[in-house]
Amino acid sequence: MTTVDVLNVEGAKSGSVELPADIFDAQANIALMHQVVVAQLAAARQGTHKVKTRGEVSGGGKKPYKQKGTGRARQGSTRAPQFAGGGVVHGPVPRDYSQRTPKKMKAAALRGALSDRARAGQVHVVEAFVSGEKPSTKAALATLAKLTEARRVLVVLSSTDELNWVSLRNEPRVHLIEAGQLNTYDVLVADDVVFTKEALDEFLGVPAETTEEGGK
Repeated sequence: MTTVDVLNVEGAKSGSVELPADIFDAQANIALMHQVVVAQLAAARQGTHKVKTRGEVSGGGKKPYKQKGTGRARQGSTRAPQFAGGGVVHGPVPRDYSQRTPKKMKAAALRGALSDRARAGQVHVVEAFVSGEKPSTKAALATLAKLTEARRVLVVLSSTDELNWVSLRNEPRVHLIEAGQLNTYDVLVADDVVFTKEALDEFLGVPAETTEEGGK
């Protein structure tokens, strides 16, 4: 297992937590992660693109000029593709870009991404970003600055953690996500991943093994 320090809101070490090796020390399959990320980005596409063919463009019902005698090429409609304002040949039509990705593949790719960040020392755990019951972006950013100076930070919060969510939601370099929505793309696009202790327990499904500072 990998041991990570747990920091409090003052940035001091309050204990340590064991990250399970089957999730945070797994073999990273680059091809698998690439396939899962491509599928995730494809599923995010709206697919509402549409152009009109010559049969859908309005107008053009009249022959622009007579068939013979003008010296020009024969034309039957000004809505043909070679005319400005005409239809488009083989243009995009609405379609679904989503790809079928088995759950086991998604889970394996996520384990590989988290393991890569953990081995590089880019996974952090904090008790909370603010103390008390009142949101404070200033206090949350002060705590975050003691954890990491990365330009892109993925902060994983529990589904009920509204206090920390409101405190960090306006910071442009921070991407917030619930533990149940953690995915390969967001992990890979971030420089550092920061879990709250509550979010880590929610993600693992069981309380992580914790050692308090001072051996308690």
